[in-house]
Amino acid sequence: MFYINRLDKEEHRYDKEDVNIHYLGRETRKLLSVLFKENHWLYRILKSTSDDFTVVKKEIRKEVMGYLNSRPEALDYFNNDSFKPGIYNVLTVKDIAAIRILDYLNHEDEEYKDLNLKGLYVKNRPFYQLWRAVHGGGGNATSDFYRDMLYLFRQYNGKLQLRKPDKEEVEQWMQRFPSGLDDEIIEIRKKNKDRIIRAIIGLIDSGDILRPDYRFAEGMSFEEKYNKVLEWWDTKKFHLQFAARSPERINKLLGRKVDHETMKLLFKAQDSGIPFFVNPYYLSLLHVDVPEKLKNTDRAIYDYVFVSRELVEEFGEIVAWEKEDRVKPGKPNAAGWILPSYYNIHRRYPEVAILIPDTIGRACGGLCVSCQRMYDFQRGHLNFDLEELRATGSWWERLPKLLSYFEKDAQLRDILITGGDALMSSDNSLKRILNEVYLMAERKKRANESRPEGEKYAEMVRVRLGTRLPVYLPQRITPKLTRILRDFRRKAHKIGIRQFIIQTHFESPLEVTPEAAEAVKRLISAGWLVTNQLVFTAAASRRGHAAKLRKILNDIGVITYYTFSVKGYKENKHNFTPNARTVQECVEEKYIGNISHDIYKKLSSRPERMIETMKKIREREGVPFLATDRNVMNLPAVGKSLSFRTIGITADGRRILQFDYDHSRPHSPITKRKNKVVIIESKSLTEYLRQLEEMGEDVDGYEALWVYSMGQTEPRFPLFEYPPYDFEITKQYTNLNV
Repeated sequence: MFYINRLDKEEHRYDKEDVNIHYLGRETRKLLSVLFKENHWLYRILKSTSDDFTVVKKEIRKEVMGYLNSRPEALDYFNNDSFKPGIYNVLTVKDIAAIRILDYLNHEDEEYKDLNLKGLYVKNRPFYQLWRAVHGGGGNATSDFYRDMLYLFRQYNGKLQLRKPDKEEVEQWMQRFPSGLDDEIIEIRKKNKDRIIRAIIGLIDSGDILRPDYRFAEGMSFEEKYNKVLEWWDTKKFHLQFAARSPERINKLLGRKVDHETMKLLFKAQDSGIPFFVNPYYLSLLHVDVPEKLKNTDRAIYDYVFVSRELVEEFGEIVAWEKEDRVKPGKPNAAGWILPSYYNIHRRYPEVAILIPDTIGRACGGLCVSCQRMYDFQRGHLNFDLEELRATGSWWERLPKLLSYFEKDAQLRDILITGGDALMSSDNSLKRILNEVYLMAERKKRANESRPEGEKYAEMVRVRLGTRLPVYLPQRITPKLTRILRDFRRKAHKIGIRQFIIQTHFESPLEVTPEAAEAVKRLISAGWLVTNQLVFTAAASRRGHAAKLRKILNDIGVITYYTFSVKGYKENKHNFTPNARTVQECVEEKYIGNISHDIYKKLSSRPERMIETMKKIREREGVPFLATDRNVMNLPAVGKSLSFRTIGITADGRRILQFDYDHSRPHSPITKRKNKVVIIESKSLTEYLRQLEEMGEDVDGYEALWVYSMGQTEPRFPLFEYPPYDFEITKQYTNLNV
């Protein structure tokens, strides 16, 4: 493996009699020897004082400040808490290392609650660990810790530099990942579909599956049965009815190709209460018996279907990542907002709130194992009991009252209907919900007529539907649904609603199939903008993967919105990508799609012509995709941000990050009073690189990853800004208690 072999090639002996590290493991000794060989000044400071660690800290600070004082821009950044824009245009690699060393010193000995360890407190002691290692004092640091420290000082001493890949290199990385529109992949999916259909016929014939609406007539031949299932395949209901809800059924539909160890884990997951729900269409996207060149290319899909060991171990003890999700009606949530119900409305920002209907929209078309709402699956509020989730009369009585929250709020102008999944609701339920939204927006607009200038409330200008069904179940996007969306847009536009957005979630280029492309085509034909939010899992973080996804999405008319770090703690450790890689992907890969922000006017004018518009823009600008998304982490009680500094590191090498909120958008006033949010990452950079190596990646190409220890939130692409009003709204907040 690279992280051992690379050091084997170097002279790592320093002075075995002088450096008292013989009690440490072989790899750790090797790392320390290289560290001290390359940084004599650091070793002298650590060795010179055996009884007073404060002197060690003082001397290291003196050395690094001597450098930083010669770099006024870097010194200003270090001393300024406001996270100056354009960081990577101003600071050098050594500047960034110097700032991190000083941040480590400033936060040495501080304790932080680590929810990866069920809330145990961990102490930040990077230099104390080095000092004790030199003096034979033991310590509990692992080789992952020492490796990160080695690369920090390689960054400081100039041995580690950044090399920004050019456009051609990024495009070569992109070519490694096929899409679901490639002819070869389409042929593979045909075979997968055939296998699944044959298995379903067998299950029906044997009586293992009994569905009143899905039976074969007496005396039907196999060919007739096969053609009947082909008809059913193109309907939403079939895929929901025949979704695999157990490990055994998943294995059956995959031709019994799931390996023994994975099956053991799936059965443990079932015993722990983790639900299973994978529909036949989505299972057909997984590779079974493919050529060697395609191995692991479906890993991003695989890791969304198959649970990890950590999730199984943690299920039952998962805590809510987003503190705002803990709601008591009439009481302020973590962001200070007072909400009217336990489950139906979530809010973090002044302008937007989430509506989660009590319909089948509380369910999904499948279970994403890294779902941010796994906490809600754990407590049973979200589930796959589709019949039980059907809307009742009491819901329709409560809905207008819930929407009055939007109507009577001074700042709300954006409603995101999600779940679950907004498009899991039936056509009739969705039509009824949208009509109630229309009536609410109309009342809010009318009420403004009697309010004076400067006291008017924000009117509704944006309606969004959060859904993964174009990916999980494109059969749901029917001509009837398209008409419902088109009709709503036409009448809502007349009362001032300007933005109509389907917010979806493609995770892999392999999910972009002919069926998904047709679904998106129907959605944009209704005049709705389709945007994508990518969750930057470990599999999705491979070089070129996100860039290829952006390109393929643009090809079918989808514009990218966010690239999110994985949320959660140990339960999502397997899928977690360190934020250093999120920054690296933005700087070294996404940059090839940068365009002028003025172009957004062409994108926003005619959503139904999005495919042609994006094609023309890309050809004119000479870019393979439009880099319209922001790489961010969705932080508890703070929101979307990638403004952070690495202020420490745990003994097992996991970085401790201090985040600031995104100052470019309005937040609850309570956010500005809070201390910055500290996040302890779920895995070390070394562990992440091991994981990539297991996927077949050449991790030597990721070496610059170690440099990215701070980030700056990108500006929002103008297309996603709210349209201005032609009147002055109030500065007053309602439904707020700070």
